[in-house]
Amino acid sequence: MSAVSRANWQIHFCVILWGFTAILGKLISLGTLALVWWRMLLVTGALVLVPRFWRGLSKLPPRMIAIYAGIGMVVALHWLAFYGSIRLANASVAATCLAMSPVFLAFIEPFLVGRRFDMRELLFGVACIPGVALVVGGTPTEMRLGIVVGVFGALLVSIFASLNKRFIGNSDALAVTGLEIGAGLLLMTVISTVMSPDTVFVLPSVRDAWLLAVLAMGCTLLPFALSLAALRHVSAFSTAIALNMEPVYAIVMAIVLLGEQRELSPSFYLGVVIVVSAVFLHPWLVRPANDAATADLPDPDKNG
Repeated sequence: MSAVSRANWQIHFCVILWGFTAILGKLISLGTLALVWWRMLLVTGALVLVPRFWRGLSKLPPRMIAIYAGIGMVVALHWLAFYGSIRLANASVAATCLAMSPVFLAFIEPFLVGRRFDMRELLFGVACIPGVALVVGGTPTEMRLGIVVGVFGALLVSIFASLNKRFIGNSDALAVTGLEIGAGLLLMTVISTVMSPDTVFVLPSVRDAWLLAVLAMGCTLLPFALSLAALRHVSAFSTAIALNMEPVYAIVMAIVLLGEQRELSPSFYLGVVIVVSAVFLHPWLVRPANDAATADLPDPDKNG
């Protein structure tokens, strides 16, 4: 199997795993801060036991260590917004907001990665507006704040995804993963100490502990490292098509496993169709303008 084919399979596998993050976030009873803190703690704790992490870390210059640490703090804030959106609304709403990240990416990536701005991408952003309006209109009033927080989380995705694409280079994926998650853990520790130490730094229940372990190992560490490694080989077209499926998977699973369709009106799902359709059409129609070798899209989600 070629490196490109293997990378594409890796991305598709990661997307399926990321689709479960919203569901697990809904099932875990911890508060948002505690959930993110424990998720990052478990991933960091696992990586520091891996010799390859330390070997990769020793090869990184101080400048790159600082850059990856900064990116990791943005990742942590994204997770805080993503799970906050789930708490304030539900998993379907949070996943739909995540579908907005390619729209933000169209504006942010040219500045951070150094490619030309494509006016057609602006048109796709505008095309999403009716869908977003239907999503908001089809959501109960008490969930509207969850939409705002979720859209902010999508903006953060576009920022750290672009930065990861720009700086990943030949750095070891496990070393980068450990640095970013570890730096995010440090930030979450500071925030938790100031805001809610009594609710964050407590042992979770047995049920939550098992769900956290699945979230940390199966839906964070594994896809995070795999996606960073795949970034060296996947094209913009292949990556965008695969990653656009994450909200779809998450919404379907939320309906099947959580019965969330009872909380949302048909106009919400019509809005989802419009947003996801625009995001899907984007790579098909703008592909000729972006050379796959020089304009690869970064990995937006690490997802959820």
